[in-house]
Amino acid sequence: MSRVSPLLTAVLAILLSSGAAGQNTQATPDQWKAVEQAMGRAGQSQPGEVFKFSLPRRDLHVTIDGVEVKPGFGLGSWVAFKEAGAQAMVMGDLVLVENEVQAVMAKLLEGGIEVTALHNHLLGESPRVLYMHIGGHGDAATLAKAIHDAVKLTATPEAAPPAAAAPPAGLEPARIEAALGYSGKVNGGILQFSVPRAEAVTMGAQVIPPSMGVATALNFEPAGSGQAAITGDFVLLASEVTPVLTALRQNGIDVAAVHSHMLEESPRLFFVHFWGHGDAVRLAQGLRAALARTHSAKPASK
Repeated sequence: MSRVSPLLTAVLAILLSSGAAGQNTQATPDQWKAVEQAMGRAGQSQPGEVFKFSLPRRDLHVTIDGVEVKPGFGLGSWVAFKEAGAQAMVMGDLVLVENEVQAVMAKLLEGGIEVTALHNHLLGESPRVLYMHIGGHGDAATLAKAIHDAVKLTATPEAAPPAAAAPPAGLEPARIEAALGYSGKVNGGILQFSVPRAEAVTMGAQVIPPSMGVATALNFEPAGSGQAAITGDFVLLASEVTPVLTALRQNGIDVAAVHSHMLEESPRLFFVHFWGHGDAVRLAQGLRAALARTHSAKPASK
């Protein structure tokens, strides 16, 4: 029997170890390995040299108007890191129930993490859900450990292997994309769209990439027979808020909140959260009418 060469043995060992890594299908960049360890879960590289962690609230069973809000639809906590010189900046959004808020805020502040907003994103949901926006600047692993310790005070589930990409049953993504004018992606049975602003958003001297929460997010959850529930938020300049509110209301889409998520961004941004339930294509047309009132990036040509 022929012997396996030492080189082949080493290669096989590397392949087997990478396959056992669990969630990450890509190698983690060296600068983020300590952050993954501190967060206690795997992250994913995003455009703009961002490293992002998803912490879906799979433990929550939230409904609005008889529609179950899936984790990828409106219950997805996230934390994103980006290098800032020799240190890092972090931004995120933690999904919390009311009795988690005070303990989480105290632990974050104790760990040097800023709480930049606390508010609703939805209306009429049961149970009540709140959203805590956070930010920080410093050593990346230290920031990650502070966030990890705060999240441990909640019922947020531990990391789980990624689910297979299930199609959004009952929706026709191609028709929705055509009506909206942008291409989306399917995540956990939800059709998601991310529309960046056309201008750069900065904080101090640091550009904030769209993947750190400064892109308009539009989510479609199937509701059967071509129907959908929609939620998300528009990222707007002050001059765009009223035109977008008007466009949404004219198209039968409810406004759930108008507020800020950050403290020192430039230009100053406002976030309009919405909710709708009805014919998916008609809702997409309504969202397109609202997008037309914004200075959003044009869709990439196919």
